[in-house]
Amino acid sequence: MHVDTTYLITAVIALVIAGAFAGFLSGLLGVGGGIVTVPVMFEIFRLLEVDSEVRMHVAVATSLATIIPTSLMSGRSHHKRGALDFSLIKLIGPSALVGVVIGAAIADHLKGEVLTAVFGGVALIVSLYMFFRRDSWRLGQEFPRGVGGAAIGSVTGFISTLMGIGGGTLGVPAMSLFNVPVHRAVGTASALGLIIGVPGAIGYIIAGWNTPNLPPFSIGYVNVLAAVLLLPTILAVVPYGAKVAHSISKTALQRAFGVFLLLTAARMLSSLL
Repeated sequence: MHVDTTYLITAVIALVIAGAFAGFLSGLLGVGGGIVTVPVMFEIFRLLEVDSEVRMHVAVATSLATIIPTSLMSGRSHHKRGALDFSLIKLIGPSALVGVVIGAAIADHLKGEVLTAVFGGVALIVSLYMFFRRDSWRLGQEFPRGVGGAAIGSVTGFISTLMGIGGGTLGVPAMSLFNVPVHRAVGTASALGLIIGVPGAIGYIIAGWNTPNLPPFSIGYVNVLAAVLLLPTILAVVPYGAKVAHSISKTALQRAFGVFLLLTAARMLSSLL
């Protein structure tokens, strides 16, 4: 694949900047960074003329790979501040893992446009919820156990795997609806990203192993070069995001999440037109 030097330099710079932004948001919002890195990589791969059939798959898979160390660092930062609820992780984690496995298994059979539509549509719905939600909106006074909790975990894992994101984008709103304080929801979701990232990335590597027209330096659908460029700045900035998360109000945190998701959703959905 021929790569224009100017485009390549632009891609490197964009990935480094995106890594810093993703790391900050991961610490701030518990979103694993994928909500930033997937759209950025999608645009970079478009500029580099990566085949449209695999472009979104590579962006999603690479994002899941970067979520692994990001979630470890973000979760540790929130744990130090007492905002990581291990009882919730034990409750949601197993079913989320099941959702991840199912999502990774079917993702290879979906067209890139479908993955893009899922990403943009879910981001739009969640952004509107987070921006307009009221404290009085509740589905329950505590997070459900049994079938209810398992359903939330599996749906979170499934959709997050198709989007290439950690557990925050869906997990934070879900936990908030069941009366989990937003800072604790953010901290817990950051750790949930590890449960999503590891099996999700492995699944995409296996699914894309013999796929043609992948960009250089890819292992399955995971592009190692993009991951290596993203990770240093992601990991360097995560602690600062977590620190800011515990110094601003709950309302500001929710609205910041909502506005950012709205902008991201608009860009991804417009690419389908």
